[in-house]
Amino acid sequence: MECMQRKTEPILGFEVDLFNFDEALAYAHLHLKENKGLHIVTINPEMIALGNKNDDFGRVLNEADMSIPDGVGVKIALKIKGVQQENIPGIEFSKKLIGMCALEGYTIGLLGAKEEVVNAAADNLRKEFDNLNITYIRNGYFDAAQEEIICSEVINIAPRVLFVALGAPKQEMLISKLKKDMPNTIFIGVGGSFDVWSGAVKRAPEIYQKMGLEWLYRTIKEPSRFKRIFPALPLFLIQVIIETVHESWVKLR
Repeated sequence: MECMQRKTEPILGFEVDLFNFDEALAYAHLHLKENKGLHIVTINPEMIALGNKNDDFGRVLNEADMSIPDGVGVKIALKIKGVQQENIPGIEFSKKLIGMCALEGYTIGLLGAKEEVVNAAADNLRKEFDNLNITYIRNGYFDAAQEEIICSEVINIAPRVLFVALGAPKQEMLISKLKKDMPNTIFIGVGGSFDVWSGAVKRAPEIYQKMGLEWLYRTIKEPSRFKRIFPALPLFLIQVIIETVHESWVKLR
């Protein structure tokens, strides 16, 4: 594979890639061209907090091949640590990856969301991208017994890129399980992206997107999200400040 060096910065025990958007996409493209597998995590403060509480999820995050900073929380955390980093929205990154697959003839799979949502998302993507070859479509409602059947299906069909929309940590845990038998597949967890691609949910206005505040827009639209974000986000940033001060103190000793 062509040499493309990753540069990362740790945040509360988890490495975050410092690629800009184009570099991250180029890194995924290299893996596509060389028929290499890749597990891409779109990391955010909630995932980092959960990874520090749940050892299994934390292990999966640490074993990921690329963790792109998705959201203003991680961007602010990196700034606290003296790193200027571009936000890489997972939904936009995934869309570019799909366009690349359509253009170059790679197959994709969609796993997650409600039946009508994933099907509508697939239809809309086919309309948007000429020659897009979606070889696997499955909703995200299944129990442990059905999961084994789904894993067998995905392994047999082996899409080149699999987009998993089950929400964290479920999507990352399933990807970790699948990638052992699919070493040449690119995986990415995409959360609620299928809802947007299907047209069931509208993305935040562009001004929110540019400011990295889509989470705020969604919270305004869905007040029930408030309890999940607060006080989690402020506590996350306080922990990052404490970690940064400690690291600086250690360097001065």
